[in-house]
Order: sequence, then structure tokens, then C-alpha cells
Amino acid sequence: MNMNSKEFSTLPLSQDMLSNLNEIGYTQMTPVQAETLPYILEGRDVIAQAKTGSGKTAAFGIGLLSKLDVKKFRVQTLVLCPTRELADQVAKELRTLARFAHNIKILTLCGGAAFGPQLGSLRHGAHIIVGTPGRILKHLNKDTLSLENLETLVLDEADRMLDMGFIEEIDKVLEYAPKEKQTLLFSATYTDEIIDISNKLQKDAISVKTITTEVANKITERFYEAHNNNKLETLIKIFSTYKPENVIVFTNTKLEAKELAENLQKNKIDALAIHGDLEQYERNDVLVQFANKSCPVLVATDVAARGLDIKELAMVVNYDIPHGTETYTHRIGRTGRAGQEGIAITLYNAYEVQNALEYKNENRLFEESENLKKENGFEMKPQYITLVIEGGKKEKVRAGDLLGALTGDAGLSGDDIGKIDIYERQSYAAIKSKFIDQAHKKLQHGKIKGKKFSVWVL
Repeated sequence: MNMNSKEFSTLPLSQDMLSNLNEIGYTQMTPVQAETLPYILEGRDVIAQAKTGSGKTAAFGIGLLSKLDVKKFRVQTLVLCPTRELADQVAKELRTLARFAHNIKILTLCGGAAFGPQLGSLRHGAHIIVGTPGRILKHLNKDTLSLENLETLVLDEADRMLDMGFIEEIDKVLEYAPKEKQTLLFSATYTDEIIDISNKLQKDAISVKTITTEVANKITERFYEAHNNNKLETLIKIFSTYKPENVIVFTNTKLEAKELAENLQKNKIDALAIHGDLEQYERNDVLVQFANKSCPVLVATDVAARGLDIKELAMVVNYDIPHGTETYTHRIGRTGRAGQEGIAITLYNAYEVQNALEYKNENRLFEESENLKKENGFEMKPQYITLVIEGGKKEKVRAGDLLGALTGDAGLSGDDIGKIDIYERQSYAAIKSKFIDQAHKKLQHGKIKGKKFSVWVL
């Protein structure tokens, strides 16, 4: 088959499927469809890097619907999604794609919805189940769902499922599935954890990266001399001009990291410092908040930032000229990953001009700080706020339990909840700022897995 063709008609699809695709306006394949569908239709395992909006649902949807045996009224496909909202969206699209045949039954099973009606629907049987790991596992444990006829397993937005701490649930779900099956894994990022999961769950998977092959980090490097030697003021103007979603500011000393974070807070910029004097639990608290978008600015020393891995970092600032080019390269390499564009900014004052000029080359832009503008009333507030639950792996608290408590009793939707981190004795959940009080109150007075836990806001 011609891999370069973008027409669905070049694929081994039934006439009914092609007519339906045509009717719903699918004429040309998107890159992810063109690159994955030939392999999916051959029954191969595929791991694909694809973001929301790339057409990935149709890629796996067309694949799994093509091999579905409508007469066999058993669960033949399971699609696991991180949130109820995504599961609803996927099911809706699958139903549209399934119009080419009669009587294809697609059922969603998610937490945050009553268990009883799901039981009723399951009794009537289904061909395709779309759901969240926690709820699927609950049905498997209660024997209300059987995967013995499963032929295709899809993990959609696998990186988000990892972020939400679903790896244990996914492992347990797999214990109920046959060894021989096709596994399709879609993820917006290609982290080591995702590769590990693929190696564990898939056989000879075809790897497809539709976000043009990884190029070296795309980083714009800019140098500014601090106006009137006032680095703090210049830094705030940089934030106001560029409006980064998240940023790490590197200082050369611990004391400076502490002071800078305090001064930024006084200027309505939500910042936390990480340095060698912090206890392990304090360090955890800070890192969790930065990684889950509960704090936009992290001020760090080189030593303290070791091992810190943030997937999407908009900007890195060198508040001081780094000691040596190796440190410089290491610091700025944290931005502009996975095909994103990053900005690296270095500040220097009148006394550091000579050191700064040593960095000059044709790619680095030395610019006038006069061009930076501070907007009136500029502030940097977090998208999320972190809830801490005094219970973790030791108490067998799982991400699904927290998600269930938050979307059930606390009445939040999956989209209001960000990253969930479970540690030995504590768990952290990022909640959209405007819902933090509601979530805190409900969890404080409610129960998780039938138990009461202390809950507080970080």
C-alpha cells in the first residue's frame, strides 16, 4: 500500500465504512491516521505520540471497528481514558464512526457516575467499553464485566493516566485480560515511563511519532543587562513581557533563592524556592506544586534542581551568570523539550558585563532591557492549588480513590482535577483554583475508601 497517500480509500476498509467516513466528512487522513492505521489494521501493536485534536480517536476507532464481529455479543474492545470527560468524547466519536453497521453497542463506564445503572447496561451486553481505570477495575472485581473475549486494548492519553497515578489500576485491569490481544497506546509525550509501559504491555510495537521527529531543543537564548542594576525589577518585566506559563529561575546561592522567592511573592508573583536547606518533605511539597501547576515560578539552586524533570517548561532564567558553560547548557536544556519552543534568559548587571560577553555567539541575542514592559497590575497566579491528603501507599490510597471522592461527593468534574501524586504516607491532588474550597470542605468532612483522612491545602 502507498504509505504517502492520505485517502482512506487506500486502506483495506469495507465499502460501508468508507461511505460512512465520507458522510461524516472524513476524506483525508491526518498524519497520525496515515501513519498508524495501516499497522493497526494489520493487527500490530502500536505506540503513537499524538496530542488531542490530532485525529487519534478515529485512528484507533476505525481500526477496532474494522475487526469487530457484531454477531459476537461480547466485549471485544476496551478503551481506557484518564477522565470521564475524555471517555464521553471518545465514546461519542466511536458511535459516529460505528454508523456503518447496525447494532454496535458502545458503553461508557466511569467513576463519578452511579454504579447501579451501569450494572443494568452491562447486563444487556456491549461490544466496546470506554472508561476510566478505577471504575473498570471495580466492575472486574465484582464480576460484572468480563474481558475474556477482549481482542483490542487502547490506552488513550497514557501520559495523563500516569500523571493521575493510574498505573496500578491499569496493571490490575490487565490481569483480567487475555495475554493475546492487540494493544494500542497513545500519548502526547514520549517519556521514559511511557516507553517502559509500552515495553511491558506491547509486543514488537510499531513506534510512530507524528510530532515531527525530535529535533534538538528549540530554545531562544536572550541576555539582558539589568536596568539600573535592579535584577528583580528586570525579572518581573521579563515575566510581564513574555507571560510564561511556568518558569525555573536559577540563582547561584541558597540565600539568594530564598530571598528572591520572597521578593517575587511581595510583587504578586507566586513563587517557591528549592535549595539544599529544605527537609525532604518540604522539598516534596515544593516540587509537587511546581510540577502540578500549583505554582508558576520555581527559584532553584543547581544542586537542588538535580533530578527535577518537568515535561513542559516554558522558560528558564539565569538570575546570575552561571559558573561555566556546562552549567549554562544544563540549565537551559530543561526548556524547549518534546517539540515545544523554549525561552532561556540570562540577566547580568554592570559588574558582570565581562562574564556575560564570554557567552556571546551568533545564536544568542543580547537585548536592551528598556524594551521590556511591566503591565499595570501584572501578577502571576497558579492555575491549580494542591490538596494534601494524610494517607498514601501505606494506607492503600490509590489515585482512583481520590478521583472518585473528588468527582463523586465533592462534585468536581475530571477536568477540574490536575495531576495526582501518591507517596508513601501522603497524597497530593491538584485542583483548579476556583474549586479548591469546595474540594477541601467535602474531603475534610467526607471519606476516602470509607476512611477519614486529614486534608489540608498547601
